Amino acid sequence: MIANSGELAAVGMPELRAIALRVAMAGLEACDVGRATEQAVTPTDDGVAVAGREYPLTAGSRVVVVGSGKATLAIAAALERLLGDRLDGGAVAVREGEDTIALDRIEVLIADHPLPSERSVVAARRLAELADGAGPEDLVLASFTGGSSALTSLPPVGISLAEKRLLHETLLGSGAPIIEINGVRKHVSAVKGGRLAARIAPARLVNLTVSDVAGDVLDAITDPTVQDTSTAAEAVTILRDRGLWDGLPAGIRDHLQSEAAESPRLADEPHTVLLVTGAGACDAMATEARAAGVAAHVVSTELEGEANALGRELAELALGCTRDGIPVAPPCVLLGCGGEATVTLQANGLGGSFGAGGPNQEAAVAAALALGGAPVSACFLDTDGSDGGTRAAGAIVDGRTLARAREAGVDLEAAVISHRSGEALAELGDAIATGPTQTNVNDMFVLAVGPGGSGP
Repeated sequence: MIANSGELAAVGMPELRAIALRVAMAGLEACDVGRATEQAVTPTDDGVAVAGREYPLTAGSRVVVVGSGKATLAIAAALERLLGDRLDGGAVAVREGEDTIALDRIEVLIADHPLPSERSVVAARRLAELADGAGPEDLVLASFTGGSSALTSLPPVGISLAEKRLLHETLLGSGAPIIEINGVRKHVSAVKGGRLAARIAPARLVNLTVSDVAGDVLDAITDPTVQDTSTAAEAVTILRDRGLWDGLPAGIRDHLQSEAAESPRLADEPHTVLLVTGAGACDAMATEARAAGVAAHVVSTELEGEANALGRELAELALGCTRDGIPVAPPCVLLGCGGEATVTLQANGLGGSFGAGGPNQEAAVAAALALGGAPVSACFLDTDGSDGGTRAAGAIVDGRTLARAREAGVDLEAAVISHRSGEALAELGDAIATGPTQTNVNDMFVLAVGPGGSGP
Protein backbone atom coordinates (compact mmCIF):
# COMPACT_ATOMS: atom_id res chain seq x y z
CA MET A 1 0.00 0.00 0.00
CA ILE A 2 3.06 2.26 0.14
CA ALA A 3 3.64 2.88 -3.54
CA ASN A 4 7.22 4.17 -3.27
CA SER A 5 8.55 1.85 -0.56
CA GLY A 6 11.47 0.72 -2.71
CA GLU A 7 12.74 4.25 -3.24
CA LEU A 8 12.20 5.16 0.42
CA ALA A 9 14.23 2.17 1.60
CA ALA A 10 17.15 2.83 -0.73
CA VAL A 11 18.61 5.90 1.03
CA GLY A 12 19.78 6.85 4.49
CA MET A 13 19.73 3.74 6.68
CA PRO A 14 18.20 1.18 4.29
CA GLU A 15 17.88 -1.78 6.68
CA LEU A 16 16.12 0.21 9.37
CA ARG A 17 13.91 1.97 6.82
CA ALA A 18 12.92 -1.39 5.33
CA ILE A 19 11.81 -2.68 8.75
CA ALA A 20 9.86 0.48 9.56
CA LEU A 21 8.08 0.40 6.19
CA ARG A 22 7.33 -3.32 6.45
CA VAL A 23 5.72 -2.87 9.86
CA ALA A 24 3.77 0.22 8.74
CA MET A 25 2.40 -1.63 5.72
CA ALA A 26 1.15 -4.41 8.00
CA GLY A 27 -0.66 -1.76 10.02
CA LEU A 28 -2.27 -0.28 6.93
CA GLU A 29 -3.41 -3.71 5.81
CA ALA A 30 -5.04 -4.27 9.20
CA CYS A 31 -7.02 -1.05 8.62
CA ASP A 32 -8.84 -2.55 5.60
CA VAL A 33 -12.43 -1.54 6.36
CA GLY A 34 -13.91 -3.37 3.39
CA ARG A 35 -12.64 -6.67 4.74
CA ALA A 36 -13.76 -5.74 8.26
CA THR A 37 -17.26 -4.93 6.96
CA GLU A 38 -17.51 -8.31 5.26
CA GLN A 39 -16.60 -9.96 8.56
CA ALA A 40 -19.18 -7.95 10.54
CA VAL A 41 -22.24 -8.00 8.25
CA THR A 42 -24.05 -11.17 7.16
CA PRO A 43 -27.28 -11.59 5.15
CA THR A 44 -29.58 -14.11 6.86
CA ASP A 45 -32.76 -15.93 5.90
CA ASP A 46 -34.83 -13.38 7.80
CA GLY A 47 -32.84 -10.19 7.37
CA VAL A 48 -29.39 -8.87 8.16
CA ALA A 49 -27.04 -9.68 11.04
CA VAL A 50 -24.50 -7.09 12.17
CA ALA A 51 -21.78 -8.18 14.60
CA GLY A 52 -24.00 -11.05 15.73
CA ARG A 53 -27.17 -8.98 16.22
CA GLU A 54 -30.08 -9.90 13.93
CA TYR A 55 -32.27 -7.29 12.21
CA PRO A 56 -35.36 -9.00 10.71
CA LEU A 57 -36.78 -7.57 7.50
CA THR A 58 -40.42 -7.74 6.43
CA ALA A 59 -41.73 -7.63 2.88
CA GLY A 60 -42.12 -3.88 3.21
CA SER A 61 -38.75 -3.19 4.84
CA ARG A 62 -36.10 -1.20 3.04
CA VAL A 63 -32.35 -1.29 3.70
CA VAL A 64 -30.73 2.09 3.10
CA VAL A 65 -27.11 3.23 3.45
CA VAL A 66 -26.12 6.77 4.45
CA GLY A 67 -22.65 7.97 5.20
CA SER A 68 -19.73 10.27 4.67
CA GLY A 69 -16.00 10.17 5.22
CA LYS A 70 -12.62 8.91 4.15
CA ALA A 71 -13.33 5.24 4.89
CA THR A 72 -17.00 5.29 3.92
CA LEU A 73 -16.77 4.30 0.25
CA ALA A 74 -15.06 1.00 1.07
CA ILE A 75 -17.77 0.23 3.64
CA ALA A 76 -20.52 1.07 1.13
CA ALA A 77 -18.92 -1.08 -1.56
CA ALA A 78 -18.68 -4.03 0.84
CA LEU A 79 -22.33 -3.61 1.79
CA GLU A 80 -23.33 -3.72 -1.89
CA ARG A 81 -21.35 -6.93 -2.36
CA LEU A 82 -22.82 -8.52 0.76
CA LEU A 83 -26.47 -7.48 0.51
CA GLY A 84 -27.06 -7.36 -3.24
CA ASP A 85 -30.79 -7.09 -4.01
CA ARG A 86 -31.63 -6.64 -0.33
CA LEU A 87 -30.08 -3.18 -0.48
CA ASP A 88 -32.60 -0.56 -1.57
CA GLY A 89 -30.26 2.39 -2.07
CA GLY A 90 -28.68 5.27 -0.21
CA ALA A 91 -25.93 7.84 -0.62
CA VAL A 92 -22.41 8.46 0.67
CA ALA A 93 -20.17 11.52 0.39
CA VAL A 94 -16.46 11.21 -0.39
CA ARG A 95 -13.58 13.53 -1.20
CA GLU A 96 -12.70 14.69 -4.70
CA GLY A 97 -10.58 12.00 -6.35
CA GLU A 98 -11.68 9.21 -4.01
CA ASP A 99 -14.68 8.02 -6.02
CA THR A 100 -12.53 5.12 -7.20
CA ILE A 101 -15.10 2.37 -6.61
CA ALA A 102 -18.19 2.25 -8.82
CA LEU A 103 -21.40 1.58 -6.90
CA ASP A 104 -24.66 0.39 -8.44
CA ARG A 105 -27.25 0.96 -5.70
CA ILE A 106 -25.71 3.73 -3.58
CA GLU A 107 -25.19 7.29 -4.82
CA VAL A 108 -21.64 8.59 -4.53
CA LEU A 109 -21.60 12.32 -3.79
CA ILE A 110 -18.39 14.33 -4.22
CA ALA A 111 -17.71 16.95 -1.56
CA ASP A 112 -14.74 18.77 -0.09
CA HIS A 113 -12.25 18.37 2.74
CA PRO A 114 -10.71 19.67 5.01
CA LEU A 115 -12.94 22.74 4.60
CA PRO A 116 -16.64 22.43 3.70
CA SER A 117 -17.98 23.79 0.42
CA GLU A 118 -21.30 24.15 -1.36
CA ARG A 119 -20.89 20.53 -2.46
CA SER A 120 -20.66 19.56 1.21
CA VAL A 121 -23.99 21.28 1.82
CA VAL A 122 -25.60 19.48 -1.13
CA ALA A 123 -24.33 16.14 0.19
CA ALA A 124 -25.62 16.82 3.70
CA ARG A 125 -29.05 17.78 2.37
CA ARG A 126 -29.25 14.55 0.38
CA LEU A 127 -28.46 12.47 3.45
CA ALA A 128 -31.05 14.42 5.43
CA GLU A 129 -33.65 13.63 2.73
CA LEU A 130 -32.88 9.92 2.97
CA ALA A 131 -33.09 10.07 6.76
CA ASP A 132 -36.45 11.84 6.64
CA GLY A 133 -37.79 9.17 4.27
CA ALA A 134 -36.95 6.20 6.51
CA GLY A 135 -39.93 4.33 7.99
CA PRO A 136 -40.35 2.19 11.12
CA GLU A 137 -39.82 -1.11 9.27
CA ASP A 138 -36.66 0.11 7.54
CA LEU A 139 -33.03 -0.57 8.43
CA VAL A 140 -30.57 2.29 7.97
CA LEU A 141 -26.89 1.39 7.88
CA ALA A 142 -24.84 4.50 8.62
CA SER A 143 -21.15 4.76 7.81
CA PHE A 144 -19.78 8.09 9.05
CA THR A 145 -16.00 8.04 9.26
CA GLY A 146 -13.17 10.56 9.61
CA GLY A 147 -13.62 13.67 7.47
CA SER A 148 -17.42 13.62 7.55
CA SER A 149 -17.62 16.95 9.39
CA ALA A 150 -16.39 18.77 6.27
CA LEU A 151 -17.79 16.43 3.62
CA THR A 152 -21.36 16.71 4.91
CA SER A 153 -21.75 20.15 6.38
CA LEU A 154 -25.19 21.69 6.78
CA PRO A 155 -25.23 25.02 8.64
CA PRO A 156 -28.12 25.58 11.04
CA VAL A 157 -30.74 28.27 10.39
CA GLY A 158 -29.18 31.72 10.58
CA ILE A 159 -25.60 30.61 9.82
CA SER A 160 -24.12 30.94 6.33
CA LEU A 161 -21.77 28.45 4.68
CA ALA A 162 -19.04 31.11 4.71
CA GLU A 163 -19.42 31.51 8.47
CA LYS A 164 -19.37 27.76 9.06
CA ARG A 165 -16.33 27.40 6.81
CA LEU A 166 -14.54 30.08 8.83
CA LEU A 167 -15.36 28.17 12.01
CA HIS A 168 -13.82 24.99 10.57
CA GLU A 169 -10.71 26.85 9.40
CA THR A 170 -10.31 28.56 12.76
CA LEU A 171 -10.56 25.28 14.67
CA LEU A 172 -8.25 23.35 12.34
CA GLY A 173 -5.56 26.00 12.65
CA SER A 174 -5.85 26.27 16.42
CA GLY A 175 -3.91 23.14 17.39
CA ALA A 176 -6.91 21.84 19.34
CA PRO A 177 -7.36 18.04 19.57
CA ILE A 178 -10.05 16.51 17.37
CA ILE A 179 -12.41 15.86 20.29
CA GLU A 180 -12.49 19.59 21.07
CA ILE A 181 -12.86 20.49 17.39
CA ASN A 182 -15.79 18.11 16.96
CA GLY A 183 -17.19 19.28 20.29
CA VAL A 184 -17.65 22.73 18.75
CA ARG A 185 -18.62 21.83 15.19
CA LYS A 186 -21.49 19.54 16.19
CA HIS A 187 -23.25 22.44 17.92
CA VAL A 188 -23.17 24.56 14.77
CA SER A 189 -24.84 22.02 12.49
CA ALA A 190 -28.21 20.80 11.26
CA VAL A 191 -27.07 17.15 11.00
CA LYS A 192 -24.30 16.55 13.56
CA GLY A 193 -24.69 15.94 17.28
CA GLY A 194 -27.17 13.09 16.74
CA ARG A 195 -29.47 15.26 14.64
CA LEU A 196 -29.37 12.87 11.68
CA ALA A 197 -30.20 9.95 13.98
CA ALA A 198 -33.22 11.90 15.26
CA ARG A 199 -34.39 12.32 11.65
CA ILE A 200 -33.86 8.63 10.90
CA ALA A 201 -36.09 7.54 13.83
CA PRO A 202 -38.26 5.53 14.13
CA ALA A 203 -36.34 3.44 11.59
CA ARG A 204 -33.74 1.03 13.01
CA LEU A 205 -30.24 2.48 12.86
CA VAL A 206 -26.89 0.67 12.88
CA ASN A 207 -23.53 2.45 12.72
CA LEU A 208 -20.59 0.86 10.91
CA THR A 209 -17.59 3.05 11.47
CA VAL A 210 -13.86 3.31 12.01
CA SER A 211 -12.24 4.80 15.08
CA ASP A 212 -10.14 7.84 14.20
CA VAL A 213 -10.27 9.33 17.70
CA ALA A 214 -8.11 8.57 20.71
CA GLY A 215 -10.14 6.58 23.23
CA ASP A 216 -12.75 5.50 20.62
CA VAL A 217 -15.23 8.18 21.76
CA LEU A 218 -18.34 7.47 19.70
CA ASP A 219 -19.80 10.97 19.54
CA ALA A 220 -16.47 12.25 18.25
CA ILE A 221 -16.29 9.48 15.62
CA THR A 222 -19.79 9.21 14.15
CA ASP A 223 -21.52 12.15 15.77
CA PRO A 224 -24.43 12.59 13.30
CA THR A 225 -25.82 9.19 14.30
CA VAL A 226 -25.11 8.68 18.01
CA GLN A 227 -26.15 10.46 21.18
CA ASP A 228 -24.13 13.61 21.77
CA THR A 229 -22.57 13.76 25.24
CA SER A 230 -21.39 17.38 25.02
CA THR A 231 -23.22 20.67 25.50
CA ALA A 232 -23.24 23.99 23.70
CA ALA A 233 -21.88 25.63 26.85
CA GLU A 234 -18.86 23.34 26.66
CA ALA A 235 -18.33 24.36 23.04
CA VAL A 236 -18.31 28.02 24.08
CA THR A 237 -15.79 27.24 26.82
CA ILE A 238 -13.46 25.53 24.34
CA LEU A 239 -13.56 28.56 22.05
CA ARG A 240 -13.00 31.00 24.91
CA ASP A 241 -10.17 28.99 26.46
CA ARG A 242 -8.34 28.85 23.13
CA GLY A 243 -8.79 32.55 22.46
CA LEU A 244 -10.99 31.97 19.42
CA TRP A 245 -14.36 33.26 20.61
CA ASP A 246 -13.97 36.97 19.87
CA GLY A 247 -12.73 36.32 16.33
CA LEU A 248 -15.82 34.37 15.27
CA PRO A 249 -18.81 35.93 13.48
CA ALA A 250 -21.51 37.29 15.77
CA GLY A 251 -24.04 34.89 14.23
CA ILE A 252 -22.08 31.84 15.38
CA ARG A 253 -21.60 33.26 18.87
CA ASP A 254 -25.31 34.04 19.15
CA HIS A 255 -26.23 30.58 17.89
CA LEU A 256 -23.97 28.80 20.38
CA GLN A 257 -25.64 30.66 23.22
CA SER A 258 -29.13 29.70 22.05
CA GLU A 259 -31.28 26.62 22.66
CA ALA A 260 -30.95 25.69 18.98
CA ALA A 261 -27.31 24.75 19.56
CA GLU A 262 -28.18 21.98 22.02
CA SER A 263 -28.17 18.47 20.60
CA PRO A 264 -31.36 16.36 20.69
CA ARG A 265 -31.94 13.51 23.12
CA LEU A 266 -32.32 10.25 21.21
CA ALA A 267 -35.02 7.82 22.28
CA ASP A 268 -32.74 4.84 21.69
CA GLU A 269 -28.97 4.52 21.39
CA PRO A 270 -28.14 3.01 17.98
CA HIS A 271 -26.07 -0.16 17.66
CA THR A 272 -22.53 0.93 16.77
CA VAL A 273 -19.80 -1.36 15.46
CA LEU A 274 -16.19 -0.18 15.36
CA LEU A 275 -14.88 -2.07 12.34
CA VAL A 276 -11.25 -1.02 12.76
CA THR A 277 -9.41 0.55 15.68
CA GLY A 278 -5.91 1.78 16.41
CA ALA A 279 -5.43 -1.07 18.87
CA GLY A 280 -6.13 -3.61 16.14
CA ALA A 281 -3.61 -1.96 13.83
CA CYS A 282 -1.01 -1.99 16.62
CA ASP A 283 -1.54 -5.71 17.18
CA ALA A 284 -0.92 -6.38 13.48
CA MET A 285 2.21 -4.22 13.44
CA ALA A 286 3.63 -5.88 16.55
CA THR A 287 3.08 -9.31 14.99
CA GLU A 288 4.87 -8.22 11.81
CA ALA A 289 7.79 -6.79 13.79
CA ARG A 290 8.26 -10.07 15.62
CA ALA A 291 8.11 -11.90 12.28
CA ALA A 292 10.98 -9.66 11.17
CA GLY A 293 12.97 -10.78 14.18
CA VAL A 294 12.76 -7.63 16.31
CA ALA A 295 11.00 -6.84 19.56
CA ALA A 296 7.92 -4.60 19.44
CA HIS A 297 6.75 -2.03 21.97
CA VAL A 298 3.37 -0.32 21.59
CA VAL A 299 3.87 3.24 22.78
CA SER A 300 0.26 4.41 22.58
CA THR A 301 -3.05 4.17 20.76
CA GLU A 302 -4.03 7.63 22.02
CA LEU A 303 -0.96 9.81 21.39
CA GLU A 304 -1.97 13.42 20.75
CA GLY A 305 -0.34 16.84 20.76
CA GLU A 306 1.71 19.25 18.67
CA ALA A 307 3.43 17.42 15.81
CA ASN A 308 6.80 19.06 16.47
CA ALA A 309 6.79 17.98 20.12
CA LEU A 310 5.52 14.46 19.37
CA GLY A 311 8.20 13.88 16.74
CA ARG A 312 10.94 14.93 19.13
CA GLU A 313 9.51 12.97 22.08
CA LEU A 314 9.29 9.75 20.07
CA ALA A 315 12.82 10.28 18.76
CA GLU A 316 14.03 10.73 22.34
CA LEU A 317 12.26 7.50 23.31
CA ALA A 318 14.08 5.69 20.53
CA LEU A 319 17.38 7.22 21.63
CA GLY A 320 16.73 5.82 25.09
CA CYS A 321 16.51 2.37 23.53
CA THR A 322 19.88 2.79 21.81
CA ARG A 323 21.61 4.17 24.93
CA ASP A 324 20.04 2.25 27.79
CA GLY A 325 17.80 -0.43 26.33
CA ILE A 326 14.77 1.36 27.80
CA PRO A 327 11.84 0.81 27.25
CA VAL A 328 13.13 -2.08 25.10
CA ALA A 329 16.56 -3.14 23.94
CA PRO A 330 17.41 -2.90 20.24
CA PRO A 331 16.88 -4.20 17.67
CA CYS A 332 13.29 -3.20 18.23
CA VAL A 333 10.41 -1.15 16.90
CA LEU A 334 8.35 1.44 18.76
CA LEU A 335 4.88 1.83 17.28
CA GLY A 336 1.46 3.34 17.73
CA CYS A 337 -1.79 4.07 15.92
CA GLY A 338 -5.02 5.85 16.78
CA GLY A 339 -3.99 9.22 18.13
CA GLU A 340 -3.59 12.42 16.15
CA ALA A 341 -0.85 15.02 15.89
CA THR A 342 -1.87 18.64 15.43
CA VAL A 343 -0.26 21.80 14.10
CA THR A 344 -1.02 25.27 15.40
CA LEU A 345 -0.76 27.51 12.35
CA GLN A 346 -1.05 30.76 14.28
CA ALA A 347 -1.24 31.67 17.94
CA ASN A 348 -4.92 32.62 17.66
CA GLY A 349 -5.79 29.90 15.17
CA LEU A 350 -7.14 32.37 12.60
CA GLY A 351 -6.15 32.74 8.99
CA GLY A 352 -4.25 29.44 8.72
CA SER A 353 -3.40 27.92 5.34
CA PHE A 354 -3.38 24.32 4.17
CA GLY A 355 -1.32 22.35 1.69
CA ALA A 356 2.32 23.07 2.63
CA GLY A 357 2.70 19.95 4.72
CA GLY A 358 0.89 18.09 7.44
CA PRO A 359 1.20 16.95 11.05
CA ASN A 360 2.88 13.65 10.20
CA GLN A 361 5.40 15.28 7.90
CA GLU A 362 6.16 17.88 10.56
CA ALA A 363 6.58 15.16 13.19
CA ALA A 364 8.97 13.32 10.87
CA VAL A 365 11.15 16.38 10.34
CA ALA A 366 11.15 17.11 14.07
CA ALA A 367 12.27 13.53 14.71
CA ALA A 368 15.07 13.84 12.15
CA LEU A 369 16.34 16.95 13.92
CA ALA A 370 16.41 15.09 17.24
CA LEU A 371 17.96 11.86 15.98
CA GLY A 372 21.26 13.28 14.78
CA GLY A 373 23.23 10.25 13.57
CA ALA A 374 21.50 7.63 15.74
CA PRO A 375 20.61 4.22 14.27
CA VAL A 376 16.88 4.91 14.10
CA SER A 377 14.37 5.17 11.26
CA ALA A 378 11.08 6.92 11.99
CA CYS A 379 7.96 6.55 9.85
CA PHE A 380 4.96 8.83 10.44
CA LEU A 381 1.81 8.64 8.31
CA ASP A 382 -1.89 9.44 8.18
CA THR A 383 -3.74 6.20 7.49
CA ASP A 384 -6.12 7.92 5.05
CA GLY A 385 -3.21 8.56 2.66
CA SER A 386 -3.41 12.36 2.75
CA ASP A 387 -1.50 14.12 5.52
CA GLY A 388 -2.79 17.64 6.09
CA GLY A 389 -4.69 17.58 2.80
CA THR A 390 -1.52 16.90 0.77
CA ARG A 391 -0.75 14.07 -1.64
CA ALA A 392 1.76 12.64 0.82
CA ALA A 393 0.54 10.21 3.47
CA GLY A 394 3.47 11.17 5.67
CA ALA A 395 7.22 10.63 5.64
CA ILE A 396 10.11 8.44 6.73
CA VAL A 397 13.38 9.77 8.14
CA ASP A 398 16.40 8.33 9.92
CA GLY A 399 19.65 9.22 11.67
CA ARG A 400 21.22 10.29 8.39
CA THR A 401 18.37 12.55 7.22
CA LEU A 402 19.76 15.70 8.84
CA ALA A 403 23.16 15.23 7.15
CA ARG A 404 21.48 14.49 3.80
CA ALA A 405 19.41 17.65 4.15
CA ARG A 406 22.45 19.80 4.86
CA GLU A 407 24.25 18.37 1.85
CA ALA A 408 21.20 19.17 -0.30
CA GLY A 409 20.83 22.71 1.10
CA VAL A 410 17.48 21.88 2.76
CA ASP A 411 16.87 23.69 6.05
CA LEU A 412 14.85 21.31 8.22
CA GLU A 413 14.61 23.70 11.17
CA ALA A 414 13.13 26.41 8.97
CA ALA A 415 10.71 23.87 7.50
CA VAL A 416 9.31 23.08 10.96
CA ILE A 417 9.11 26.72 12.02
CA SER A 418 7.24 27.72 8.85
CA HIS A 419 5.06 24.56 8.86
CA ARG A 420 6.31 23.68 5.37
CA SER A 421 7.78 20.29 6.14
CA GLY A 422 6.18 18.79 3.06
CA GLU A 423 8.36 20.82 0.73
CA ALA A 424 11.58 19.81 2.51
CA LEU A 425 10.64 16.13 2.53
CA ALA A 426 9.70 16.21 -1.14
CA GLU A 427 13.16 17.57 -1.97
CA LEU A 428 14.78 14.76 -0.01
CA GLY A 429 12.53 12.10 -1.54
CA ASP A 430 11.30 11.03 1.91
CA ALA A 431 7.55 11.64 1.48
CA ILE A 432 5.39 8.50 1.67
CA ALA A 433 2.94 7.96 -1.19
CA THR A 434 -0.02 5.63 -0.73
CA GLY A 435 -2.81 7.35 -2.65
CA PRO A 436 -6.30 7.18 -1.15
CA THR A 437 -6.38 4.18 1.20
CA GLN A 438 -10.17 4.06 1.73
CA THR A 439 -9.59 3.91 5.47
CA ASN A 440 -8.91 6.31 8.33
CA VAL A 441 -7.63 5.23 11.73
CA ASN A 442 -5.88 8.52 12.31
CA ASP A 443 -2.10 8.69 12.62
CA MET A 444 0.36 5.80 12.66
CA PHE A 445 4.03 5.77 13.57
CA VAL A 446 6.82 3.18 13.54
CA LEU A 447 10.36 3.77 14.77
CA ALA A 448 12.86 1.01 13.91
CA VAL A 449 15.78 1.10 16.33
CA GLY A 450 19.09 -0.62 15.60
CA PRO A 451 21.92 -1.49 17.98
CA GLY A 452 24.07 1.45 19.07
CA GLY A 453 26.99 0.30 16.98
CA SER A 454 25.08 0.45 13.68
CA GLY A 455 25.01 4.22 13.39
CA PRO A 456 27.02 6.19 10.80
